[in-house]
Amino acid sequence: MSGDLLALFRETGALLDGHFILRSGLHSRQYFQCALLLQHPKIAEQVCNQLAEKLRGFGCDAVISPALGGIIVGQEVACSLGKRHIFVEKEDGKLVLRRGFKIDNREKFVVVEDVVTRGGRVQETVGIVRTHGGSVAAVGVVVDRSGKSKPDFGCPFVSLIEMNVETFPADKLPVDLARIPAVKPGSK
Repeated sequence: MSGDLLALFRETGALLDGHFILRSGLHSRQYFQCALLLQHPKIAEQVCNQLAEKLRGFGCDAVISPALGGIIVGQEVACSLGKRHIFVEKEDGKLVLRRGFKIDNREKFVVVEDVVTRGGRVQETVGIVRTHGGSVAAVGVVVDRSGKSKPDFGCPFVSLIEMNVETFPADKLPVDLARIPAVKPGSK
């Protein structure tokens, strides 16, 4: 599957090469712009159905995702699982539950996201679920680019693609990367 999905990323222009500043502040030669992949409804449905199949065995009452990148993935996974989907979004620099979304006490969620490098937004989302009395059965992502530093969300973590993409702190860029102007393509 991961080979086919990687080919889809390349065909849709969603796997970019260059010099990118990730949300984490790290720099990278490659960037997964899942929005370019997910803009195609049939591809989004196909990819997210595959992620839903990996999550189905964990059982859940609902699906939650961080905005903005995880919204399409969350909606499609929820549709495939036959569950409701809610999302968290930024307010004053941190993720919060808004728009009247509720997490019932003891409600069980799967958290889904498009791409994880360090997992900060997923960890924030897991924390929100737990703070509101819910539990997290599993985390699922389309692309796990965390490499050896795989995040620990305190629950099972599954992905469709695992990519070990090199990342660099801004003060330790390789010479070839430092010569290319940096772009910050992600959501804010």
